[in-house]
Amino acid sequence: MTSQLVQSVDWLTIAPPVLTAAVALAVLVADLFVPPERKRLLGWTAIGGLTAALALLVPLRAGDRSTFCLTPDTRVAACSYTADHFTLVVQLLVLGGALLTALLSLDETRERLPAGEYWFLLLSSAAGAALLPASRDLATLVVALEVASLPAFALVGLKRGDRMSGEAALKFFLSSVTATAVTLLGASFVYAATGTLHLTEIAQRLDDVPGQLQTLAEAGVALTLVGFAFKTATVPFHFWVPDTYVGAPLPVAAYLSVVGKAVGFTGLILVTVVAFPSYADVWGPALAVLAALTMTAGNVAALRQLSTRAWSAVRLLAWSSVAQAGYLLVPIAAAAYSSDDQIGATVAYALMYAVVNLGAFAVVALVARVRPRNRIEDYRGLYATSPAAALALAFFLLNLAGLPPGIIGLFAKVTVFSAAVDAGLGWLAVVMALNVVIALYYYLRWTALLFRTPEEAPGEAPAGAPEETRERSPEGTRKGAAAPRRAPAPLTLAIALTAAAGAVLSGYPQFVLRFAASGLF
Repeated sequence: MTSQLVQSVDWLTIAPPVLTAAVALAVLVADLFVPPERKRLLGWTAIGGLTAALALLVPLRAGDRSTFCLTPDTRVAACSYTADHFTLVVQLLVLGGALLTALLSLDETRERLPAGEYWFLLLSSAAGAALLPASRDLATLVVALEVASLPAFALVGLKRGDRMSGEAALKFFLSSVTATAVTLLGASFVYAATGTLHLTEIAQRLDDVPGQLQTLAEAGVALTLVGFAFKTATVPFHFWVPDTYVGAPLPVAAYLSVVGKAVGFTGLILVTVVAFPSYADVWGPALAVLAALTMTAGNVAALRQLSTRAWSAVRLLAWSSVAQAGYLLVPIAAAAYSSDDQIGATVAYALMYAVVNLGAFAVVALVARVRPRNRIEDYRGLYATSPAAALALAFFLLNLAGLPPGIIGLFAKVTVFSAAVDAGLGWLAVVMALNVVIALYYYLRWTALLFRTPEEAPGEAPAGAPEETRERSPEGTRKGAAAPRRAPAPLTLAIALTAAAGAVLSGYPQFVLRFAASGLF
C-alpha cells in the first residue's frame, strides 16, 4: 500500500509546460514595474520563454519518459504524465503555434491590446496546451483542458469597448463551459464504473465492468465524447466558431484555429484510443458520421461567403477550420476499425494545417493594417502592390486545398484518405473526396483574386493625379489594390517562417508523413 503513495517526479520531463507557466507569471509580475513605453519587452520575454520551452523538447526526443507514477518503476506503473512521441509532437505543434502567434501579436499589443494581460493569458493557455498531450489520467486531462481554455476566453474579449469582441467571448465561454460540464459528468461516471482515473487502467477495467454498472460506464463514455466534440468544433457543436474568430483579435483567432484545435483533438485521441478502446464499436461509427457532417457543413458554409461582406476573409478561414476538423476526425474514426497507427495520420495532417493556416492568418493580419474590414474583395490585385505577401498567401491557400506546389497539403490529404480506405470506410472516403472538390472552388477563387487587376474606385483620379484629388474608400485606401503599409518586422518574420516551413515540408514531406506511417503510441 505504501508503494502506491510514491509519486516520482522527473523535472526535465515536465520542463516545457512548467517553463511556459513560469514565464507567464514572470511577465504578469514584470508588467507592474515596466513603464508603458517599454511594454514591448514583455512580448520579447514571452517569445524567449516559448523558444526555450521548444528547446527543452530536444533532450526528450527519445520519447520514453514518464513521471507522477504510482510506483517508482515507470515501465509498469500507471503514470499521470508521459512524454512519449505523441506528446512531443503535439507539444512541438502547440508551442510552435504559440510562438508564431506571439510574433503576430507584438504589433497588436503595442497599439490596441493591454500588453501585460495579453502575454500572461497567451502563455498560460500555451502551458495548458503543452500539458494536455502528456496527461494520462482524466483529472490531469480535464485540468489541462481548462488551463488551455480559460485564458482563451479572456483573450477573445480583450478588445475593450468592442461589442463584437465581447459577444464573441461570451459565445465562446458559454459553449466551452457547457463542454466542460458534460466532460466532467462523463469522467465522473467513468470513474464510478471503473474506480480509477488513469487512462490505461480505465481501458483494462472497462472490459470487465459489473453488469449493474454497465449503463453507467456507457453513459460516461458517451458524455465524455460529447464534451470533446464541443472542444473540437464538430457539427452540431460548431456554432461558436465564425463569430468568435471575427470578434477576437486576429492573432487570437489564429491561435484558436491551430492550438485550440490541437488541444481538442489531442484530448479526443487520448480518451478514445487510450482509455476507451473497448467501446470502439460505439465511438468509431459516431466519429465517422461526425467527420462527414463536419467537413460538409464547413465547406458549404465557406462556399457561401460573399467576397464583399465585412470580415468575409476571416469568416472563410473560420468555416474552413470547421471543415479541416472533419478531415482530422477521419483517422481517429478509422482507428476504431483497424489499428492505433491511424492516429499518426491525424497528427501529420495537424502539423501541415498548423503551419499553413498560421501563415494565412499572418497575411490576413498584414492586409488588415490597411483594410480592417478584411473582405475577400480587399485582396483583389494584392500581387500588384505586395508580391511577396500575395505569393505567400497563394501558397498557403493551395496547401489548404491540397494542390501543387503545396505538396505537403496534398500528401496530408492523401494520407487521411488512405486511412479511411484502409479501415474499410469507403463511404467516408467518398464524402471526403467530394468535400475536397468543394473546397477547391473557394480556395482557388480567393487565390485567383490575388493576381487580378485592381479595380479603380468610382470617380477616382488617374494614377498620376495628386494624392489629395484621389477618392478614398472608407478604409482610407484605393478600392481593389490592398497595399499594406510597411509591415512590422515580427509580422514579416512570422510570414517568412511559415512560408519557409511549408516549403521545406513540401520538399521533404517524409518529416511529417513518417508519423502517419509508424503511429505514435
